[in-house]
Amino acid sequence: MRIALFFLVEGVAALVIGFAALFVSFDPVWSAELPQQAVLRPSDARSGSLLFKTDDGYRDALRLGVDVDLTVSGPTVRARVTQIFRNPTKDWVEATYVYPLPAGGAVDTLKMVVGDRVVVGDIKERQQARAIYEQAKQNGQKAALTEQERPNIFTNSVANIGPGETVLVQIEYQEPVQQNGSEFSLRVPMVVGPRYNPRPVVQSVDLRADGNGWGTTDPVPDRDRISSEVLDPAQNAPVNPTNVTVHLNAGFPLGEVKSHFHQVRIESPDSTTRIVKLAEGPVPADRDFELTWKPAAEKAPSVGLFREHVGNSDYLLAFVTPPSVEQAQQKPLPREVIFVIDNSGSMGGTSIIQAKASLTYALGRLQPTDRFNVIRFDDTMDTLFPAPVAANSANIGNATAFVSALQARGGTEMVPAMRAALSDTNHDDANYVRQVVFLTDGAIGNEQQLFETISALRGRSRVFMVGIGSAPNTYLMTRAAELGRGTFTHIGSVEQVDERMRGLFARLENPAVTNLSAKFSEATADLTPSALPDVYRNEPLVLAAKLDKLTGSVEIKGRIGDRPWSVTLPLANAAEGKGLSKLWARRKIADAEVARTTRQESPEDADKTILALALEHQLVTRLTSLVAVDKTPSRPEGEPLKLSELPLNLPAGWDFAKLFGERPSLPAVPGERRADGGDGKVQLAALKRSPVATQAPGTLQLPKTATDAELKMIAGVILLTVSLLLLVFNRRQTSPQ
Repeated sequence: MRIALFFLVEGVAALVIGFAALFVSFDPVWSAELPQQAVLRPSDARSGSLLFKTDDGYRDALRLGVDVDLTVSGPTVRARVTQIFRNPTKDWVEATYVYPLPAGGAVDTLKMVVGDRVVVGDIKERQQARAIYEQAKQNGQKAALTEQERPNIFTNSVANIGPGETVLVQIEYQEPVQQNGSEFSLRVPMVVGPRYNPRPVVQSVDLRADGNGWGTTDPVPDRDRISSEVLDPAQNAPVNPTNVTVHLNAGFPLGEVKSHFHQVRIESPDSTTRIVKLAEGPVPADRDFELTWKPAAEKAPSVGLFREHVGNSDYLLAFVTPPSVEQAQQKPLPREVIFVIDNSGSMGGTSIIQAKASLTYALGRLQPTDRFNVIRFDDTMDTLFPAPVAANSANIGNATAFVSALQARGGTEMVPAMRAALSDTNHDDANYVRQVVFLTDGAIGNEQQLFETISALRGRSRVFMVGIGSAPNTYLMTRAAELGRGTFTHIGSVEQVDERMRGLFARLENPAVTNLSAKFSEATADLTPSALPDVYRNEPLVLAAKLDKLTGSVEIKGRIGDRPWSVTLPLANAAEGKGLSKLWARRKIADAEVARTTRQESPEDADKTILALALEHQLVTRLTSLVAVDKTPSRPEGEPLKLSELPLNLPAGWDFAKLFGERPSLPAVPGERRADGGDGKVQLAALKRSPVATQAPGTLQLPKTATDAELKMIAGVILLTVSLLLLVFNRRQTSPQ
């Protein structure tokens, strides 16, 4: 009996062990005392967090948070951008992060905060700054490096962030307030949209004296530096939470203050001041922040004059809005308008809806005396009519149907479309004003090719850029409009279409102020822009000058239609301003870049000018960088350093599937999207590193999901089988013979 009881107990125990083995790990991680860096599941990810792939599961990866603090003082904005890098891993890491800034911003300050130490950066030539940073990284010192990739795209690198450490990197920049009629505005770009980078061109070149060889020309030689990992919003929570605060001191009694794309809370200390904060705290960095304000009176000041004394020089910033005067006793000339619409993959989602609505509105504004054409492009191109046609109801109806049928797809070959739009077969026809209206998000990496095309082919055409979407490439838009003697209009939502397109047509349908010049009566001035551009209705002429003395006056002359116009401004009436010397230098640098593009200066001479201005005024340019190094080494010798390239959110409203990987069977090519010659769909191509992650961050991949669960289940089944056999054997032993 005792033997039977023993076998029974033994069988039951084996049965229990077998079932338990199905569910219980032999070394359960949840029962151990875990440090702060606990193993995580994907569901544990919070907004602003990334996950590392590790050998033992999920680990929270390097995080980035951004705080933007802006102070508006009359005509200028001083911005302080603080990037908070936190490393919750056990590894020493180097973080790199691509981020946008306003194209007209003058970046002049870098600070790195490590614990209670503040390290201030220095401006150096780009190669020298990079060498200093790399040496500090190798020595185990904390270091930060700020580099300009485009005037509106920057890269921050932060080396030797230790386990559990938080490092703050703070940059500052100055920019002018934008004005359009009675409305003033500022824009904070928050995300760099993925760029379409055309493939390198293989061409025959003379490499030897006795024959030909093959060479390549890359239209985007720095494609790997402007391409970042992009998270699929369907698979990932938003990252890089951003907070924005604006201290607005307009200098005049304020009326309406409005945030167009974010909910805000507005405090009013007095009639000329507002404090604007995000209503619900930090937001995902996936669309631009735009703030506009108007004076309490019906009209804004038409003249603004500001001065700053730095060193031995005086700097002047002038805003002058010419009066809106209609052409007298003369009908405006009819127009030949070429509309160009971008229907590439980056325009997927809400952007194509905005673009089509804008173009449909524009077609409805044409007059019977006008003529027009429509060009659409992705990586292919179609022109609706063989030549511009009369703006009658039949042609406008055909164009409206053509636009309505467009779908977003393919790559963004913008240069051929601009070349076609500027092709002017009627260049001797003085009876028409020729205008090009170009609707796009500007998401390309070969901006320089577009600028050179406009400069070479613009002729009598004027180019008006319409930026579409939540994060347009404003550098491309503003520079293209400047070279094309037109303007830039941004439409960030469908609700803005009517208002912004009405403003654009007010410019298209009214005479520009042309033949502008500025003359100082007593002071010797270094003026920028050196060649004053035409300005359009409600737009101010913005001048910056470096003066040897602040005496006398400046007279500005021009023509509005067929009428002369002039205004004289006493310099003694200028109000005190801040950061004007930086703005003057930044605009002089932009002048040099334009002169380089238009071949008015050789590349060597333009670069000398840019470098001298950048070093004198301590600004970041494509030739200079800011570098900060903590003198005390922190990473122990022998500890490895891991690179973490932080991904970006997809801009709000963009369609990830339209943009990336509609044909996943093709091999991925890092760093480039290419157009397939057959159907033009956007593909991932293979040059350096991928700008996208279809499931999760590529460099910060999701953890390995494989475990030893299968082995444990097999062991459990075996033990369960053995226990059943023991029970059967026991029963047979104890049963009556």
